[in-house]
Amino acid sequence: MSAPLWLLTLITFSGTFAMHSFVPALPAAAAALGASLGEMQATMSVYIFGLAVGQLAYGPLSDRFGRRPVLMAGLVLYAGAGLAAALAPDAHALIVSRLLQALGGSAGLVIGRAIVRDSALPHEAGRRLAVMNLMIVLGPGLAPLVGGALAATLGWRSILFGLALLGVLNLLFSWRLLPETRSPGNMPGMSALARNYGRLLVTPAFVGFAIGGGCATTSMYAFLGASPFIFMQQLNRPDYEVGLYPAIVMAGVWLGTVAATRLIRRLPIDRLAVAANLLSVLASFVFLGAVLSDQLTVLLAITPMFVFGIGVGIASPAALTQALGVDPSVIGSASGLYGFSQMGVGAICTALVGIGTNPALTTALILVGAGAIGQIAFWIAMRRKAAG
Repeated sequence: MSAPLWLLTLITFSGTFAMHSFVPALPAAAAALGASLGEMQATMSVYIFGLAVGQLAYGPLSDRFGRRPVLMAGLVLYAGAGLAAALAPDAHALIVSRLLQALGGSAGLVIGRAIVRDSALPHEAGRRLAVMNLMIVLGPGLAPLVGGALAATLGWRSILFGLALLGVLNLLFSWRLLPETRSPGNMPGMSALARNYGRLLVTPAFVGFAIGGGCATTSMYAFLGASPFIFMQQLNRPDYEVGLYPAIVMAGVWLGTVAATRLIRRLPIDRLAVAANLLSVLASFVFLGAVLSDQLTVLLAITPMFVFGIGVGIASPAALTQALGVDPSVIGSASGLYGFSQMGVGAICTALVGIGTNPALTTALILVGAGAIGQIAFWIAMRRKAAG
């Protein structure tokens, strides 16, 4: 029995869908729970942190114990934590529940791809992964619209109840339809995996591409997390519009991803990552200028962030390809560690948004700072790679 592609796609993007769909509900949840901006940002940052840690853990665990049992455990955690989040009586309970939900959701993110690699020939695996990746890019763009509609009509807790239901459906479908795909002989020891991670962490070229890739891509989570407060509280836009603005940014990411498939064949891939990140940095400065001059409008917020998203879409595959190519003998470990660094940067940037009383200013400064760090990291990585 083969694994249905639609189900693998569903369980793969459920983890990130749960992160982005809750963004429009942050102000309403804050008001209902009597929470501060920093506490609401924590519900985002700990979720991203959970996705980061989970990517390091689930790959080795599924190699050791099998895809099905580890995936089932993750889906049970995702559904249970989603229900706990929906019933959370205060911000602290919501933060803990969201962390556990992310740890469960990252199982699908990692194991869904692993099942494809296990069960398909190379050319077929490439096609199936391409379809899954397209859905993963589109999912976060649709998630704020879905979350915004639910929050406006049924209340902010309805989003979390819906995510819990999604987890239950994923669990039931996976139980009935997904076979075990891991080869019985594919059981690397934990010590070997630890050595692979250690090798990568002392390789400057990999570290540079990993940090640069995170700064160039998931730093945008700072804007996504702060967007409800920027548009509703600072720009006085109605709550039903809140889900639209992150979707526009994600449309820019999708456009950049499409452009990257063409540009990678024509331009040096390492310099493409640098140029794409530079585009995002320039867009960040435009956003910062609008804030500092007290001229911020919806147009002056969303236009530079749309351009920022294009830079993210181009930089993401370029940086990932470079990072995985540093040491071809440990591609699997490099993929997990790169994913961890991406989500780690996203968690840090999202947490920093809670500092201060001006979300737009804090966000703009974070994006400019992350972009500068990303450029430096890329340059260091390119020099060390060229030096051999």
